[in-house]
Amino acid sequence: MNAIEVSGLCKSYPDFELRGVSFVLPEGSILGLAGENGAGKSTTIKLIMNAIERGDGTVTVLGVDNRAKEFTDLKNDIGVVLDEAYFPAVLTTKKVCAVMRNTYKNWSDEVFWDYIKRFSLPRDKKFKEFSRGMKMKLAIAVALSHDPKLLILDEATGGLDPVARDEILDIFEDFTRDEHHSILFSSHIVSDMEKLCDYFAFIHKGKLVLFDEKDKILSDYAVLKLPKAKLEEIPKEAVHGVKETPYGVEALVEREKLSPEFSFEHTTLEDVILFLAKEETRR
Repeated sequence: MNAIEVSGLCKSYPDFELRGVSFVLPEGSILGLAGENGAGKSTTIKLIMNAIERGDGTVTVLGVDNRAKEFTDLKNDIGVVLDEAYFPAVLTTKKVCAVMRNTYKNWSDEVFWDYIKRFSLPRDKKFKEFSRGMKMKLAIAVALSHDPKLLILDEATGGLDPVARDEILDIFEDFTRDEHHSILFSSHIVSDMEKLCDYFAFIHKGKLVLFDEKDKILSDYAVLKLPKAKLEEIPKEAVHGVKETPYGVEALVEREKLSPEFSFEHTTLEDVILFLAKEETRR
């Protein structure tokens, strides 16, 4: 079963349009969703959770159409962390626990307090006095403490220092060691996705530009550095973006469409999306 299936998803605003987004998140996997500010990542996540009305398309979550009445009960199996943690300002960690105990049917005080201790969060400090990093850690602790099968994370590592971020990524990786657990992970930190994700999707200006297995993307694409005059020797269908430098040009290419004589640079997901974004902007 796929944890999430999105097909032909559309949403229109006066100044923005999400157009025909389609992807799947296989059960037991982690999908990284990347894109610039305003590209459509948060809109996509809201549509998956049926928090806003869609224009067109279908969404299935854990085998249930997200417009079906059964989806309300299914939310017990979904842990959500948004780019801002929204708890009432006067609540302490203790009171958050009490509220969540009456919200989720599978809530575990023991699991929650284990995470609070692990994250070194105070029990009696009011939420309004938390730093951004502390707020995100509390939201992550809540998301993991009601036995979810799916985590939907929108910039969940934002505001965390590198050491804390690395710890959180390890927790997410451990979560998917259970073959029935899955994660949709949106972030501006592409290196985190490269470390964590099995699948990768890139949204640019409301359009899904890239979706595939992460390892396949990194093996299919490469950055090629060469003199500008040599660019003409490369088949146009192999090139997916070009950047001029003081020393010539850099081009994002598909390896299999070029002869072995070319020497490729090590390629990262960030390289791929930067070139693809520039190419899409030129079109």
